[in-house]
Amino acid sequence: MTATGFAERLHGRTAEGVPRWAVLTAYATALTALPSAVWRILAMAGDVPLLEKDPQILAEASGVEAGPWWYVIALSVASEALAFLAIGLVTVWGEVWPRWVPWLRGRRVPVAAAVVPASIGAVVLMGWTYVMGMYAFGLGIDGEPSRLAVNGWQNLVFWIAYAPLMAWGPLLAVLTVHYSRRRTSADAPVRIVTAHAR
Repeated sequence: MTATGFAERLHGRTAEGVPRWAVLTAYATALTALPSAVWRILAMAGDVPLLEKDPQILAEASGVEAGPWWYVIALSVASEALAFLAIGLVTVWGEVWPRWVPWLRGRRVPVAAAVVPASIGAVVLMGWTYVMGMYAFGLGIDGEPSRLAVNGWQNLVFWIAYAPLMAWGPLLAVLTVHYSRRRTSADAPVRIVTAHAR
């Protein structure tokens, strides 16, 4: 089986008129959350020494830094599932509702139904640049000193895992603009022909 055949079995057929660069961008977008998800599961839920686990520091921490194992796994799975939705911007299931969706199956997906949430997501995800900048200065999102203790090689692994998140928002924005332009230009001739036929 070819790589293209495997990819289509995984996510569905690529929509007509989608250029190769957009497909590659969608794959890249879907993978931006994977390294951090793996790091989070290994470091927080597993016993892999990717950070210093000081019981006193963790007792004072909040959110991801002190979440229970199931929360860490659920967060990681949810973030990767959201990243995978970018594939819908280049595949048929992003244009026509899949058959497993009740009441909507087989109908065309309104352009706004994909563009609005994707645009909001892209803008929100641009915030990762801010978050990573704060961590670079040893601060948390709230501006207080971070309780995430990574030293030496752990710091390198942390940055390798989390740096791709900074690309998630911009890549999603590019895909969203392409999807919107492609869908609206593809729909326009249908409306013109229909109007002319009358």
